[in-house]
Amino acid sequence: MAGTTITGVGSGFDTQAIVKSLVDAERAPKQAQINLQSQKATTQLSSIGKIQAALDAFRGALTSMGTDSSFSGLTGTSSDEKVATMTANQGASNGSFSLIVNQLAQPSKLSTASFAGGQSTVVNSTDKATTLTITQSGKKFDLSVPAGATLQQVRDSVNSTFGTSGLSANILTDSNGSRLILTSTNGGVGSDLTLSGDSGIDTGYKVVDVPKNAKYVIDGVAAESKTNSISDAVSGVSIKLLSLSALTTPSDTTSTARNAMTISVSTSTTALKSGVKGFVDTYNALLKAMNAETKVTKDAAGNSIAATLTGDATMRTLQSAIRNEFNALSGNGTLKSLAQFGVTTDQDTGALSIDDKRWDKAVVTNAADITSIFSGKTGLLARMTAATDAYAKPATGILATRTASLSESLKTLIKDQTSLDDRITTMQDSLTRKYTAMDTLVAQLRQQSSSILGTLSALSKSQTSDS
Repeated sequence: MAGTTITGVGSGFDTQAIVKSLVDAERAPKQAQINLQSQKATTQLSSIGKIQAALDAFRGALTSMGTDSSFSGLTGTSSDEKVATMTANQGASNGSFSLIVNQLAQPSKLSTASFAGGQSTVVNSTDKATTLTITQSGKKFDLSVPAGATLQQVRDSVNSTFGTSGLSANILTDSNGSRLILTSTNGGVGSDLTLSGDSGIDTGYKVVDVPKNAKYVIDGVAAESKTNSISDAVSGVSIKLLSLSALTTPSDTTSTARNAMTISVSTSTTALKSGVKGFVDTYNALLKAMNAETKVTKDAAGNSIAATLTGDATMRTLQSAIRNEFNALSGNGTLKSLAQFGVTTDQDTGALSIDDKRWDKAVVTNAADITSIFSGKTGLLARMTAATDAYAKPATGILATRTASLSESLKTLIKDQTSLDDRITTMQDSLTRKYTAMDTLVAQLRQQSSSILGTLSALSKSQTSDS
């Protein structure tokens, strides 16, 4: 803080200490208030931020669980995963199907003529840019080839310019030089690549691979696909074709008959339990974050220590909203609560856990009820999402509004601190001037007093000597 040092030579008092005491006494109450409010707002802001992050993670997990097959209990299996794999998604149901893979989908692939100078060969030796046009399914992709461009630069330009359109380029080098290899990730019949333009790179290009459709047979019904990933053949099932099915008689070179494999969708209590455990872990993570900011703890001496948000009304209503939905019955099966499947609640922490024995007993006859409890518009996932909507909205939610309010409070406190500092500085300067003036006046009075006393003393001596 600015101020003039007061020595107190004239008065003999420690005027600097007096000014400091007066200033400190004036500052103390308001400073204590600002410090207390700042600390409270800062800690609350941090705690609410942690809970908001945990709540966002919880709601994100609920969304994921609602869109995948977490609670269907269904799992997909393939009798030959070298030929094809499969995944049971939402909407799948129990069943098995025979699958024969007769042909894999294949993208179009082209090769340019060989450049003897390798990948550093200058493919545009003119002083003007040329154009390489790549055409697929009637759509043209024009690539500008700058003057002096090399084969490597053309490769890089194709990948950076048209990579998101499904085109890719590589360079293949052998004893004859280097060739540009163009491939499309968009396969299937009719997706042939062609080259044209005035770059010269298109001259003499060759077709390496002709695009093909995947050909397969499911339960005796032949079908084709432009890709090897099939999602529309069996409801709720994704199939990925990896290789051709084995020939029925490999020794017969004239036969094209191939062995069928089996893809199956079946209920798996293991998969079902994994889905429920995922929910339990997600719920417990949110609960742990909330308890950390609200629960009263004990120190080493046994004294109670309140958390930042202990007793906070917002936290109480949020916890209550979540627990109410968890405890409510739902679904249209025989069993309508997770407690009936052995999901228990810790009385102290509120954390969930799965009683394996009760789970194993209930799931034997009522596995389908799990899906009913969690899924649908009135299922647990949807209800918990709805129950937390008012708290989690990014800009207008209760937590977001609370955060904004605390942030504004901190800004106001910063202004209050600046105002206090300015007022105290003004007060110190004023007191410094007053005590300096007082000290100067006392010094002058002492000087005058000494002068008068000296004169009187001289007169007294003069009168004594005259007599």
